[in-house]
Amino acid sequence: MRVALAALALLAAAGCSVAGAAGGEEKTKVVIGYQSKTINTVTAGTLLRSLGYLEKRLGGRYTVEWQDYDTGAPITAKMVAGKIDIGSMGDYPLLINAARTQDIPAARTELISITGYNLRGGLNMVLVPPASEARTLADLKGAKVSASVGSAGHGTLVQALEKAGVTGVEVVNHQPAVGASQLESGGVQAYAQFVAWPGLLVFQDKGRLLYDGSALDVPTFHGVVVRQAYAKEHPDVVDAFLKAQLDATRYLHEHPLAAAESVARATGLPAEVVYLYNGPGGISTFDVTLKARLKAAHEHDVPYLKRIGTDFPGVDVSAFVNDSYLRKAYGPGYDQDAASTANPAPVTGTDPVCGGRVSDPATASELWLDGEDRTRPAATPTCLLRQIAAAGRPVRAAYVPDTVTGTRWFADHAVWLRQGTRFLPFTTQDGAGAYRAEHPGAEPITYEAALKAAAKAAAKDGDQ
Repeated sequence: MRVALAALALLAAAGCSVAGAAGGEEKTKVVIGYQSKTINTVTAGTLLRSLGYLEKRLGGRYTVEWQDYDTGAPITAKMVAGKIDIGSMGDYPLLINAARTQDIPAARTELISITGYNLRGGLNMVLVPPASEARTLADLKGAKVSASVGSAGHGTLVQALEKAGVTGVEVVNHQPAVGASQLESGGVQAYAQFVAWPGLLVFQDKGRLLYDGSALDVPTFHGVVVRQAYAKEHPDVVDAFLKAQLDATRYLHEHPLAAAESVARATGLPAEVVYLYNGPGGISTFDVTLKARLKAAHEHDVPYLKRIGTDFPGVDVSAFVNDSYLRKAYGPGYDQDAASTANPAPVTGTDPVCGGRVSDPATASELWLDGEDRTRPAATPTCLLRQIAAAGRPVRAAYVPDTVTGTRWFADHAVWLRQGTRFLPFTTQDGAGAYRAEHPGAEPITYEAALKAAAKAAAKDGDQ
């Protein structure tokens, strides 16, 4: 690897980069590496590309080449070789990117913005087959778990197993799609991956959520890196890219359903899955600012990456993070917004059944009925169940927040408890069990039974 990197450094130093005339025209090419199905990066990839904001910002001075990959590893390899200028990837791959490039001046990268994040870690999850008897991480002892080694999903798995004191788990290195097939065929007993694979497999009834990364309570995020030498040579491109990313983030917040449908068309993912992560109050919070808590999370991740990657030498995170380009593109208000961790796109509106404004992010839910081009807000999960019962129409998707972690999840795949007149959803059986241990009055109830009970309660209220 060291020999290969040295050779690549010589090539880059000799001017073998992507900058230069493209197709004989007096234009310079900028190459963007992204992961279309990693929908936490859409504002720097899939959505940004479809909207054409970067090309508009560049104004014809450059040609833009978009290169799509399944994980961050190939993007890093091409950045080392000087063949990708700007790339987006998850937190663990970002650290690997920094480590691979930090000793090569022509390839050295900097983290210049965030695409999206989840402060508790909910973007990464562990699944088991729907019929699996496993209920907690401890049940994976002796099992084979598919993960993309060095990815954010792998990092969450390692930290979660350590926190739970679970040993004897064999990690099998797979690309996400391969691992999904292995889970379905029985080649592995569990699957640890990043957004949007867990949501996709659960939506398709090909997996059941065993571990919600939010239980780890360690921030996870995706961000944008640029080759430092390229940024110095083409600061106008970096400025245009960041302003275009801001444009795409604003579009996502203002047109969430249209954005989800756009990403779905580009990726083949169901729009319901995209909206789970990227919609208002979604698992991912889209905010470009480089927050102190995310930087601290990166520092926290370094020792775990050293443990799972034998050739990972470590990273000076402070030297890797550079918000100077973003500050310039962002303008006034950057420091204030960087200090805030409130989701700038919460679920809002008026609950059509329970009445009143939907204002509490901890309970705000959302209903997407079949054939409708807008969603309906619900003040609480109980109110959502009442809406579904009252609608009398097929449900395209219904979303509820986990009672403890706040992780947004599909209502029909949640684990439900009934506590008095309230119905409480959880992403995992383990989470629901922990809640019951502290609240003995809470009793398990199926989703179907909860719908019937909510409808009955609503009818009773209407008669009074």
